[in-house]
Amino acid sequence: MSVQDDVPLLSERKKCWSSRDKYWSCLDDNNGDETKCKEQRAEFVSSCRRTWVEHFDRKYRFEKYKEEHGLQQGSPTPPKTLSE
Repeated sequence: MSVQDDVPLLSERKKCWSSRDKYWSCLDDNNGDETKCKEQRAEFVSSCRRTWVEHFDRKYRFEKYKEEHGLQQGSPTPPKTLSE
């Protein structure tokens, strides 16, 4: 299998992004309650490659972390204290 064969088509990427956005919207609408978004999660997982799902899950959690801690795009994370 060549690298080119492993690259998803634009239509596949768009389907993945769309299902990701629906899942994230569901999470946002339900205060992050994953139990209320099982259908959207299943579509997201079936539409995207496993590595992409892992990446987007980390990205979502990091974006929420930044929102909760008042961090903005490009701002450094606060330094850790000795008690952490």
